[in-house]
Amino acid sequence: MISFNYETNFNLENESDFSKWITETILEEHCKEGEINYIFCSDDYLHQLNVDFLNHDTLTDIISFDYSVGKELHGDIYISVDRVKENAQEFNTSFKDEMARVIIHGILHYCGYKDKSESDEKLMRFKEDYYLEKRN
Repeated sequence: MISFNYETNFNLENESDFSKWITETILEEHCKEGEINYIFCSDDYLHQLNVDFLNHDTLTDIISFDYSVGKELHGDIYISVDRVKENAQEFNTSFKDEMARVIIHGILHYCGYKDKSESDEKLMRFKEDYYLEKRN
């Protein structure tokens, strides 16, 4: 089950469309949907989580806590709406498109994709683009 939670003045439009898209992505990646919580929050909220749980004193657009069991995906995905807005401007894309990219990025991590090395990041971007295209 996919749920959307809000710790800031933001509401995702078309939650049911996003849920369907996320579910289809999970299935196409040969995984099973468990409990996945998206929490939309501010920079300050996410920064504090980054400091408290990851010992990183930096801003970020997404932090995911993965509780998956094998191929059954479970977790909490925190997204800073502030960072997504800023990144959309920086990358010259719409807020809506950047939000969709970050949303699917979290799921792809749960599916096993990484982004620490250059080759891993290239594959992650390819997968993001692929699923973003399927959404449109």
